[in-house]
Amino acid sequence: MKSFTKKSLIPLCMAAVMTLSACGTNAGQPAAEGSGKDAAQPAAGSKAQEPVKVVWWHSMSGELGKAVDKLVADFNASQSNVTVEAVFQGTYDESLNKMKASMDSKSGPTLIQVYEVGSRFMIDSKAITPIQKFIDQDKYDLSQLEENILNYYKIDGKLNAMPFNTSNPILYYNKDMFKAAGLDPEKPPVTFDDVAQAAKALTKDGKTGASFAIYGWLMEQFFANQGADLLNNSNGRKGIATESLVNGEAGVKTLTWWKQLVDDKVALNLGRKTDDTKKAFLAGQIGMTLDSTGSLRGIVDGAQGKFEVGTAFLPKPADAKDGGVIVGGASLYVLNNRSEAEQQGAWQFIKFLAEPKQQAYWHVNTGYFPITKKAYDEPTVKENLTKYPQLKTAVEQLHATKANTATQGAVMGVFPEARQLTETAIEEVLNGKKQPKEALDAAAKEITSKLAAYNKTVAP
Repeated sequence: MKSFTKKSLIPLCMAAVMTLSACGTNAGQPAAEGSGKDAAQPAAGSKAQEPVKVVWWHSMSGELGKAVDKLVADFNASQSNVTVEAVFQGTYDESLNKMKASMDSKSGPTLIQVYEVGSRFMIDSKAITPIQKFIDQDKYDLSQLEENILNYYKIDGKLNAMPFNTSNPILYYNKDMFKAAGLDPEKPPVTFDDVAQAAKALTKDGKTGASFAIYGWLMEQFFANQGADLLNNSNGRKGIATESLVNGEAGVKTLTWWKQLVDDKVALNLGRKTDDTKKAFLAGQIGMTLDSTGSLRGIVDGAQGKFEVGTAFLPKPADAKDGGVIVGGASLYVLNNRSEAEQQGAWQFIKFLAEPKQQAYWHVNTGYFPITKKAYDEPTVKENLTKYPQLKTAVEQLHATKANTATQGAVMGVFPEARQLTETAIEEVLNGKKQPKEALDAAAKEITSKLAAYNKTVAP
C-alpha cells in the first residue's frame, strides 16, 4: 500500500545501526517515558505490581490512527499487567530512522510498525527478537492466521514479525462506463489483452479507458502475478539477493503492454501519485485503475451516487505461470534492547491484536485484511461484506494466490531505492525516452550495484 514517502533507508548506514554512531541523532525527538532504565522495574516508592509499560511506535494517521487508539484502549482495559502507549512517529521511513537514532540510549519503543519493504533491513539490523521465539515459547497456533499473509514475513521458515495492516492491489472499474460501452459489467477483464480491449471500448466521449499510477509496488505485483521472482536467490529468500531481475521477461512484457496502452491513447499517464489516478477514476474520467484494497472503502464511498464500482483480480498475461499477489502494508517487530518483561508484554498485545474480534474491528474500520481466518465469522465483518461486496474480490484473490517465492515477495535492504529506480524506468518508457528492455536493464544494473554496496555493510 502506498502509505509512505519514498525516502532512502540509507543502506550504507547499516553499520551504524549496529554502532549507531554514524546515523546521527534526532535532537527534536522526545525520549519515551522510562528511557535509560529498565521500564519494567518499578521506581522507588511505587507499587510492586505496577504494570509493564510497552511503547508502540506506529505510522497510522487520521482515521487509521483513531482505530489504533481504540485497539490500544481496549487492550489496556482488558487486563492490568501491561499498559501499551501508542505513539505516532510519522511516515514509515521517519519512524524507522528515529528507531535507529534511539537504540544506544534505549529511548526507543518496545514495539514498532515497519512497512513490508523494511523486512530485510530489520533482520540485518540485529535489533529485533524474532516473533518466532514467542510463538515457540507459547506454542502459539499459527494455523489460525492467513498463510498467504504470514508467508511474506517468514525467512527460512521462521516468522520475524507479526503482520498487522495488510493489503494487495486489485483492478477497479466503472460499471456504468462498461454498460455504456457495450461491455458486460459482470465480466471484468482478466488478462492484459482483455484490459487493452476494454480500454479501447471505454475510450470515447472525452473519457479514457484506464490509468495506472507509476508505482514500483505495482510492478512487483505484476511479477508475482506471473510467478516470476524480482531478485535472484529465490527473491532473496534462499540466500542474500545479489542481483535485480526487474529486466526479466515478466518486467519487459508488463512494461511493453503498459506502453502500448498509452501509445494507443486508451490509457492516460498521470504520473506517480496514486491519488491522481484515484481522483480521475472517481471523476469518471477513466474507466479502470489499479489501487490497494486498503483504498476500497474510500473509492466505493467516493463513487456513491455517481456510478457503481466493480472490482477484479490484478490482470496478467494469458500465458502467465502460477502466481498471485504479494501482501503490502506493515508488520510489528519486537526490539531486543528492551527488558524481557517489556518484550513479553508486547507479545501479549500482539496476540490480543490477532484475535478475531480485534481483527474484525480493524478490517471494518480500515479496509485492511483480517490476518485471522475466524474474523470473517464475526457479525460486523459479514455486515461489512454485505455493504461492500467488492471486498470479496480482495479476499478471493488472496486465497487464490499460489504460495511460492514469487508471491512471498522479494526481500532486500535497498527496497525503497529499488522502487524509485523502477518507477524512473517506467516513467522513461511511458514518456517515450527509452524502450522497455533498455530502461529496465539500466534499472536492474543500478539496483544490483546498490545491493552490492548494502551487502558489504552487513557481511558477517
